[in-house]
Amino acid sequence: MTGSLATALAVLLLVAVLVSAVVRPWGWPEAVIAVPAAVIAVATGLLTPDDALSEAKQLGPVIGFLAAVLVLAQLCDDEGLFRACGVWMARGARGRPRRLLTQVFLMASAITAVLSLDATIVLLTPVVFATAARLGARPKPHIYACAHLSNTASLLLPVSNLTNLLAFAASGLSFTRFAALMALPWLAAIAVEYAVFRRFFATDLNAGAATPNSAQTPQVPVFALATVIGTLAGFVIASALGIDPAWAAFAGAAVLAVRALARRRTTPKAIVGSAALPFLAFVLALGIVVRAVVDHGLADALGQVMPDGTGLAALFAIAVLAAVLANVINNLPAVLVLLPLTAPTGPGAVLAVLLGANIGPNLTYAGSLATLLWRRIVRDHDSEVDLGEFTRLGLLAVPAALVVSVLALWASLAVIGV
Repeated sequence: MTGSLATALAVLLLVAVLVSAVVRPWGWPEAVIAVPAAVIAVATGLLTPDDALSEAKQLGPVIGFLAAVLVLAQLCDDEGLFRACGVWMARGARGRPRRLLTQVFLMASAITAVLSLDATIVLLTPVVFATAARLGARPKPHIYACAHLSNTASLLLPVSNLTNLLAFAASGLSFTRFAALMALPWLAAIAVEYAVFRRFFATDLNAGAATPNSAQTPQVPVFALATVIGTLAGFVIASALGIDPAWAAFAGAAVLAVRALARRRTTPKAIVGSAALPFLAFVLALGIVVRAVVDHGLADALGQVMPDGTGLAALFAIAVLAAVLANVINNLPAVLVLLPLTAPTGPGAVLAVLLGANIGPNLTYAGSLATLLWRRIVRDHDSEVDLGEFTRLGLLAVPAALVVSVLALWASLAVIGV
């Protein structure tokens, strides 16, 4: 196959995979198109079987980690953790929509950082809908906050986002060093988002709401909270000992699974289902298809515009490039494409990619799979998202959040080092 023909076929396969993930024709899982596309990439010689196997081995631990975190989040929901979060938010709001927005920001940021963005989208967003309805508050600011924070608030830990897991593996950083370098950018980006939301949704937030009944206090899911805290400690300890932190995630999920099975709160089938196996297959197949695109021209094209070094200007240029690419081909493929180009430069460049790939998707629906999933959940609650409004909010929030987070990363690298 000639070079131009191979490039065209690789791009066509990637477009088909991404379009099917966005549209999901007939409700098909993303893997229905992605897996055959990966097979075609190998069968036509775009990738050798050895290259495809190498990509699968590289993504394998990351996918296993993601599966464990998804199971952990679902079991926490089964224990009542997210229902408790809804009541805590309602009580903390005290009948004031602005206070409810603050509660949603705090809760969504913490859940995204610890249990991943999927937990915020799939499990917290319905709770926020119910909480706003119970208070009589307009839901839009709080629901939009779940979408934005599922992306922006996923900067903190390696476990917060699949893109983080990929970057963590490429950066060579320890779990604690990764978190230390991203803490200030995480806080800065969330602060910008909060300021933008307060101003953008001022009319909705000025509307009244009711004070919840103080009797609506659920039993605190102590065991689930303790397991999550223990799992986080396990991430730190495993990283310090040179052990794959995925083992800590598996241990946390196993503890809750055994308890849930013993109490007949779940079934083995439900546990396997919560691992989202079709989505994991999609991630693996997408990685193989992206590798084909990278090997047939994209890497060379991006290499010509990729800045050198980790100075402030270089970090900003890398973050902007990642943000643009995320909105063109989705943030997961963008990270898969950019990591091989930035990893040799050092961890600072890798983390700059994350800033663009995690904050940038708040500009368009197609920027991340999480935003697409959030849009479907909103529709399931008989609501609709206005594309113009979503884009206007993104135009205000994304550039400002990128600027302050890049500045914060640059400062963190200067103070903490790598």
